Amino acid sequence: MKVDWLVIRSPAISFRIDRRVPVILLCLAVGIVVAMVMNVGQGEYPISPLNIVKTLLGIDTGNPDHAFVIEDLRLPRTLVAFMVGVALAISGTIFQGLTRNPLADPGIIGINAGASLAAIIVIVLLPSAPIYTLPLSAFGGALLMAVLIYSLAWNQGSSPILLILMGIGLSAIASAITSLMITYGEINDVSNALVWLAGSVYGRTWEQVFSLLPWLIVFVPMALTLARHLNALNLGDDVAKSLGSQVEWQRGLLTVVGVALAGAGVATAGNIGFIGLIAPHLGRQLVGATHEALIPTSALLGGVIVVIADLLGRTLFTPIELPCGVITAAIGAPYFLYLLIRNRKK
Repeated sequence: MKVDWLVIRSPAISFRIDRRVPVILLCLAVGIVVAMVMNVGQGEYPISPLNIVKTLLGIDTGNPDHAFVIEDLRLPRTLVAFMVGVALAISGTIFQGLTRNPLADPGIIGINAGASLAAIIVIVLLPSAPIYTLPLSAFGGALLMAVLIYSLAWNQGSSPILLILMGIGLSAIASAITSLMITYGEINDVSNALVWLAGSVYGRTWEQVFSLLPWLIVFVPMALTLARHLNALNLGDDVAKSLGSQVEWQRGLLTVVGVALAGAGVATAGNIGFIGLIAPHLGRQLVGATHEALIPTSALLGGVIVVIADLLGRTLFTPIELPCGVITAAIGAPYFLYLLIRNRKK
């Protein structure tokens, strides 16, 4: 079978992707627009797609409530859901490539646990802290967790298997400390923390959109630029070194990118699980394992999954609203078990 490749080269970036990838990305982009319009339009106060478009274009719909419901309530929430999905999916793709393990995920290997612990400390102990301190603290917690995992797994080099095992152990410790913080915190702060831990975009505003946006602007292009190095690392350290890769330097840089995206996503919407596991797997089914194509594909898939999860959480059991993290866990946990069974002999 002949594979037609699209090659893009510049002094800093080199991309080699299947020519079908742009078509797949375009289809995913259309699907995301449809999902976002549905999420904005559905709810206790339904709004038609035509009125959504008119409102966003500044055209009078004859109902002044439309602008408030769309622009102040639902649109920022939907954008946050999409952006968090993008961040978590790219982070999961990076960690699966670094560990050469298809079951790796920022939540499973402990990165989310570190980010959650740091964010819970801010929520419970510093409830009056400015909103911008939350992603910074989550990034710090995730980075500290990554450094601990990396240090404890070091044995004349960083072992992918040890990285996962150390991550699972440290994740359990961080989760225990998080539970302790919740047990002894003030009731109002603890209530906020529990909702946040479930993974929710409820009540998210433009403030959260603009708080998360700089992290994506900085680290998503970095992930795309480093994609070819991730391809080399995914072949194994010996092969990567023979290809001229600076293995530890590139692994460390990719770890920082993955940690930053996971920390920013967790800080904004709480611990939404399994996105970093599901999106890369679905992406590989569509575009293969080449990370130049897999990273943007996984990003779009992660974004649309969280948007749809938020839509289902708002509409399945109206007027009760489920956090989108509950929906992703209900889908992701069985999928994780399926992957475990499928890979048990590998």
